[in-house]
Amino acid sequence: MNGRVLGIELRRSAAPWPGLVVLGGSLAVFCLMDGIWWKGTAGWTAQWTPMAMWTRYLLGFWWPLVVGTGAVYGLRESRSRMAELLATTPLPAWRRAAVPAGAMALAAASGFGLVVLVGGVQVALGPTDYTHLGWLPVSLVAALALVAGAVFGMGVGRALPFVLTPPALVVLTLLTSLFLGQNGDGALPSTVAPNRLAQLSPVTVEPREMLLTLSGSVHLGQTLWLLGLLGTGFALLSAVTRRARLLAVVPVLVGAALALLVLPAAARDTYVVDRAAAAPVCDGPVCVTRANRARLPELALRGKEALRVLHDALGDQAPTSVREDTRLRALGDVRELSADVVLVDFDEHLLADATGERLTRALIAQGLAPNCHGRSDREGGDSGGIAVQSIAVSWALRDARLQPLEKKESDVYSLKAWEDAELGWQKLTARSPAEQRARIAELRDATVSCTGYDQLSKLAGEAS
Repeated sequence: MNGRVLGIELRRSAAPWPGLVVLGGSLAVFCLMDGIWWKGTAGWTAQWTPMAMWTRYLLGFWWPLVVGTGAVYGLRESRSRMAELLATTPLPAWRRAAVPAGAMALAAASGFGLVVLVGGVQVALGPTDYTHLGWLPVSLVAALALVAGAVFGMGVGRALPFVLTPPALVVLTLLTSLFLGQNGDGALPSTVAPNRLAQLSPVTVEPREMLLTLSGSVHLGQTLWLLGLLGTGFALLSAVTRRARLLAVVPVLVGAALALLVLPAAARDTYVVDRAAAAPVCDGPVCVTRANRARLPELALRGKEALRVLHDALGDQAPTSVREDTRLRALGDVRELSADVVLVDFDEHLLADATGERLTRALIAQGLAPNCHGRSDREGGDSGGIAVQSIAVSWALRDARLQPLEKKESDVYSLKAWEDAELGWQKLTARSPAEQRARIAELRDATVSCTGYDQLSKLAGEAS
């Protein structure tokens, strides 16, 4: 391909638009909106794999537009009424098609690549020191999807040179993506469509778990399917006879057939835990995942202090270790708690940005009155639960007055919860030391087993 001709194509045609749509749209979403993609350990700049998954998740918006833009570009010959003239030139049709297809593919891939570059720089400059290349196939398949979608749109636009072809293609692609879309609220993403069929869409579920990634069979199957789609698009773009247009569907059919043989049938084989990222890294009784090993020094220091306080408060019944929670669970599911372990979830409100004494108090809270349900940006919070934990921690640290673990909210429910907490604190501290210890032990047994009674009333020694 002549570089000068390609440069002219990029400067004087609609070829750059797919790349500009992907680049401008993605950066507008990520940088101008304060969304869930900035929150927690699965934020788009927190770790390498979530960064790749978030940028690919946005293909649900940009892929139909890229396909439609390609179709608009494919109408160029018919709109300029040059189809018959170009057919008389000695240059083979595939070579004429290579220049605009190459320009469109280069623009789409470059736009997406710049988005990944922006995210990658922020991850590299961020707090994580877990660097790996496991995220790269996720982004490479996404780039291939954009290239294949753009070229396929061009081919369809040339084969069906009608004004309604681009919008119809956008709507059809969008509806197909919605039908094959996945729900990420469960422990593993799910879909109403058969799993193999759903994986033909390059759009991934909204990242919620830092440790989840796509399996190798998904990468391979989607690559085969997208290469078939790319082959059909280029064949349609360079076809000059009706027979050639009919034969152009062969690559996409072959690619789809091979992909369906490779793609996993079950969701558990589609989204898998990155074992390297989930590997434990320990400092004595305190362990985190390898992906969060940058947090270990501070957590180990504060965790050992919290374990000492818990032993003084609970005696032999106290937990003996601190572990990062790596269990996959659906939103709203009950956590699997253990009396021997203080579970740490860095997405929890109390633990997300806690350092120093705040971190120590948060760990003591999870040891004395662990919460059965998550309190993250995705799962909301519970002022009543925080109030009970605040009482338990203040008692364990022998505070003269109740010290809230987090800033009090101003809504009616929160104000009532903290008012009850102050009353409960006074009633608890008015009892004898033996009764206080018994109430705290009873509270811990109830919270670990998630029995769900009125913890504040029991802590104060009242009937629930």
